[in-house]
Amino acid sequence: MRVRTVLVGVLVSLAVGAVLLGGVSAQAPPRGRGAAPAARIHGTLLQVMRGILYPASNVIFAAQSDDPATIKPATPDPATSPNPLTSSYGGWTAVENAGIALAEAANLLTIPGRMCSNGKPAPIQNADWQMWVQELRDAGMATYKAAQSKNQDGILDAAGVVSEACSHCHDKYREVPGGVKNRC
Repeated sequence: MRVRTVLVGVLVSLAVGAVLLGGVSAQAPPRGRGAAPAARIHGTLLQVMRGILYPASNVIFAAQSDDPATIKPATPDPATSPNPLTSSYGGWTAVENAGIALAEAANLLTIPGRMCSNGKPAPIQNADWQMWVQELRDAGMATYKAAQSKNQDGILDAAGVVSEACSHCHDKYREVPGGVKNRC
């Protein structure tokens, strides 16, 4: 009991001292809910595309012609399969995950400071960029919903939405005269 009384006294003294010295704001954030950490950028736009969007899109496009329900896990160990469709989380789950990957990766395309592979800043402030990123997010969620219902016709439709979302942005920012040096 004595230890608790001493501890409370120390804490009160520290709090009063901090207030007197101006070290505590009048409105502290709720416990456990500090400010969100700033997003950190580790890759270029090209690296995000090749590492997340391209592989996820390939899963979706493969599911157009190959029924994910019939895809067998890799042997001998699906946990080591480099193919999401034949991994431990393969089949329709892989297609669901690919849709979520597209939707979540859309967030990565809006982080200030993201650079293109040629060193130019990604045009995240442009209205068309923001619109097409939203199209990508919507395409990912359309894929996710179609995969949840295990509807291959729905995947055909969703793959078309994915393809269209990608082509809008690629037509303006990727497929440009002069190639890589003029991208973004």
